[in-house]
Amino acid sequence: MFIKGIIAIFRKELQGYFFSPTAYIIAAFFWLISGFFFCSILDELIQSVATQEQSGFLVSIDVVYEFLNSFLGVIIASLLLVLLPALSMGLYTEERKQGTLELLATSPITNWGVALGKLLGVVTFFTFMISPLWLYEIIVFSVASPTVTFKSILLAHLGLILLATTILSLGMFISALTANSVLAYIITFILVLVFWLLAFIGRGVEDFFRNKVGGELGERLGFMIKETLTHLAWVEHYQNFIKGLFDSSSIILFLSYILLGVFLTAQTVEALRFQRK
Repeated sequence: MFIKGIIAIFRKELQGYFFSPTAYIIAAFFWLISGFFFCSILDELIQSVATQEQSGFLVSIDVVYEFLNSFLGVIIASLLLVLLPALSMGLYTEERKQGTLELLATSPITNWGVALGKLLGVVTFFTFMISPLWLYEIIVFSVASPTVTFKSILLAHLGLILLATTILSLGMFISALTANSVLAYIITFILVLVFWLLAFIGRGVEDFFRNKVGGELGERLGFMIKETLTHLAWVEHYQNFIKGLFDSSSIILFLSYILLGVFLTAQTVEALRFQRK
């Protein structure tokens, strides 16, 4: 019953995305911007290598890493910050507007099942949205010399999907808190931005304790807080995947955030059911 409920919600959400003009507008914008930067970054790297060869001062460059770091690590990650809150903002706000959230809250499907089904639906649509990137990279890297190991590319995209699922999971929780889609988008954007900048915030906190508190206590507190915030930040862990590093701690961190988002969403809907009673 639990699995059937998840599949039913998953199919409903996926159909909603593929029949939604807003989802296609988001996808078209993503394809346009990502395609432009894909060509621009690749052309810039090729021109850089060609210039060095002509000058006789060729510096060893890992073109694949440089490309993935610039394209997936900067451009696509920045697009996700803007676009994913738009995909997640309607997951529960639309249910509130249509008056179907109460039906979901009192249905035989558990709140966990509903949340997981909705998350799987939006993640599947996101995977469809980034599928052209795989085609671009297969075409380009298949003619690269020396031959590219696809392990690094697969790990980079695994990190991309984990990062996106994390954002969508937390955005789903925010969506369950309000009936206003715009407000859900804004709060999700701010929340994601904070997590994105946690490492930078950690360095600022360390400097504060070092300069304002001072002494050994200030050093230790500042360092401890910085290390904690850096570990909780998404950037460092996402960069591990971009570098082709399989780090189990990074996977565990992203999965923990995803489960946290699903848990908070289920508890929010459960609270609504309790209020209705």
